[in-house]
Order: sequence, then structure tokens, then C-alpha cells
Amino acid sequence: MELKDKLVSSFMAFEDTVDVDAPVHDVRNEAIKIFEDKGFPSKRDEAWKYTSLNSVLKHDYSVFPKQENAIEFSDIKKYFIHDIDSYKIIFIDGKYSSHLSQTTHDGIDVCLMSSALTKPKYQLIIENYFNKVASKDGISSLNTAFSKEGAYIHIPKNKLVAKPIQIIHFSTGNESALLLQPRNLIVVDENSHVQIIERHQSLTENPVLTNSVTEIFAAKRAIVDYYKIQNDKESASLIDSTSVNQKRESHVSMHTFTFGGKLTRNNLNFYQNGERMDSTLNGVTIIGNKQHVDHNTLVHHIEPNCESHQDYKGIFADNATGVFNGKVLVNKEAQKTNAFQSNNNILLSDKASINSKPQLEIFADDVKCSHGCTIGQLDESAMFYMRSRGIPEKEAKALLMFAFSNNVLDSVKIPEIKQRITKIIANKLGVNIGFDL
Repeated sequence: MELKDKLVSSFMAFEDTVDVDAPVHDVRNEAIKIFEDKGFPSKRDEAWKYTSLNSVLKHDYSVFPKQENAIEFSDIKKYFIHDIDSYKIIFIDGKYSSHLSQTTHDGIDVCLMSSALTKPKYQLIIENYFNKVASKDGISSLNTAFSKEGAYIHIPKNKLVAKPIQIIHFSTGNESALLLQPRNLIVVDENSHVQIIERHQSLTENPVLTNSVTEIFAAKRAIVDYYKIQNDKESASLIDSTSVNQKRESHVSMHTFTFGGKLTRNNLNFYQNGERMDSTLNGVTIIGNKQHVDHNTLVHHIEPNCESHQDYKGIFADNATGVFNGKVLVNKEAQKTNAFQSNNNILLSDKASINSKPQLEIFADDVKCSHGCTIGQLDESAMFYMRSRGIPEKEAKALLMFAFSNNVLDSVKIPEIKQRITKIIANKLGVNIGFDL
């Protein structure tokens, strides 16, 4: 049985595990119909032209994990940004782990989607925000149909969250192949500020496919600082769809650091519904072997006097392949828009490749919009300069690639995250600095 047919037939069994009287019941039923009609994306779809899911979908994934595999904090400690004090929301094989998590009741509402989707106290938030900005394509609708667990974060008005929130999804390998579908809803009210770190991590070499959907709502003058660390094993694949709805004078930054995984697809959509706001989308990708990473971004400028900044760096070795498909859409009413988009790539091998398609679609006439793309190799004259001053070739290459990605790292606001990412990059480039992850 193909995976699509298995999922459609499993939907009835899933409904037996949830409250069919809950307000989201009709949303789930509509979503499974969309998935049944559209199915998984293929290379026939323009947005997936350079990314095939065939090798990922061939496994016989378990949709509902049969057992719980208890793990201890010592087994997973190295995957946390443990240099900083933080709140932690931990999931093991798609299920919440209370003994590994550390949450708070200090004026913010951090709980589980399974609670938010069923308890009356959350009904108004769910009705106003759940599935309101997420894409209605086949893959996101599949997640909506099976939405049950994930992180629910609601930051009330005028609240500066004291510590970053880490959301980490672990897969234990207890199943021979596992499909995970976490669903996150993050609502940040007026004048509030939160920092969030997200990671998906396999603990064995068993195949894992994670189809994750996150919706973020930033109200007036809200600040959201979000970091995605993607450094999974090469048996794991991730389709991560994140949609952001911004209101007047809000600031949302999204940093995506992609270093591991078999196939990684990041769908990132920003919708600017207000004036004088800023959207920042930055990313660093370093992959090798036969890894594949696809960044698909959209920034939709709907109203005037707003800014957006996109800066994606890619380093590709061996037989690795990359895709960047970034679009800036400026409505006729969105005068005085300032939009910048850049995608720069280095190929370290003749067999590595990158397909880059930056796009501007502008209907306003008083804007400053630019985009650019570069694909090349390391600067030979810079290499010669460093080699002539006694720097070994390996270290010289590493220094050039550090410099290449440094402006993205400079925009990271949490020093401990910048330090961790710097060390991961060093390891990916083969420079030993005493840190292994």
C-alpha cells in the first residue's frame, strides 16, 4: 500500500483517538479531503520542480508509534543549548515528555496542542488562530488532518519572556520507520517579546520523516526571534512549513541553520498585515554526501512602509544538492516598501549543485527592492594569500567559509546560539575545536 493510501485509511483510526466534538473536527475532515485530492507534492508542481520525495516516501512508516521508549536527560543533553537557562518543551516519538520538559506558569501560557485543541479555556484562541495562516497545500493539509500534538505558546500583552523556549522533537528509533507530524501554534500579543529555538533530532539510523507545521502570529509591536537548528542524521528527512502573520510595527526574525538530514525542505511564508514592520529571513546551509536542502520562501508585502531582509548562504560538497526559491510579492498598496533578498552559494565539488530562483513581483511604484544570486567556488587569490602566510590549506578553506557565512551569524541575538552554530560549522568544515555534535 502506498503511503498516501495508508494515511487516508488511517484517518478514521486517528479520529477514534481524538474528540470528534471538538471545534477542530470539521477542520481536520476538510484537510484530509484536500490531502486525498492533492496528495504529496511532486516535481510536476512548480514549487517542487527540483525536489523529489520519491526516495523519502518509499518507506513503510509507522503512523502511530506503538510503544514508548523512555530516555534520560543524560542521553540527549548534548542536543540542548545548555549554556543558557531556558524553558524546554520535549517530545519523544511525537509524545510529550513531562519528565524531560521544563515549562512555566510565569505569566505565559505554554502547553500542549493536544490540550489547546480540546479544552474550553483555549477555544477562542483556537477558533481565531488555528489553521488560519498555514498553507492549504497537500502536505500541510496532511499535518492539519492529523494535528494532535505539538507546542502551544501564547504570550499575553506587554510580556518580555524571561528565558528562551526550546522545542525539541526526538525520535528514538523504536519503530523501523516513523512518520511524525508535530503542529505548533505561537501567538504573541501586543508589545511582547519571545525567543524560540526549535530542533528535530533522531537518536538512531532508522528512517524518520517529519512533516511539521508551525503558525506564528505577531501582534502590534510584538517581537519574535526564532531559530531552527537542523542537524539531523542522514537517515532523517524533514518537511518544515512555517507561516507568519505580522501586525503593525512587529518584528519577526527567522534563522534557519541546516547541516544534516537526508532531505530537508523549508517552506517559510511571511504575511505583512500592517505598516512599519520588519521581517528577517536568514539561513546557512552546509551539506555534503547526497544530502538535499530546499529553501522555499515568500514575503508578501500587503501594506506600505515595511521592510524585509532575506540572506541565505549555502556551501555544498560531494554530491549534495541545494534549492533556493525565494519570492517577494509587493501589493499595489504597499508603497515605500524596502525589500532585500540575497542567495549566495559555494560549490566545493564538481558534482555538487544548486538551483536558485530569486523572484520579485512588484505592483507598487515607490519601492526599493533588490535581489541577487551568486554561485561559485572559493576565491583562489584569497586562498593563495593565506597559504603564502603559512596557513594550511584546510584551515584556510575553513576561514574563508566562516567569513562567507559570518554576516548571517552576526544577526543572531543569542550569543550562546551563535557560539553553538559556529562550533557546528567548524565541525562540518573539518576543523577540530573540541566540540562534537
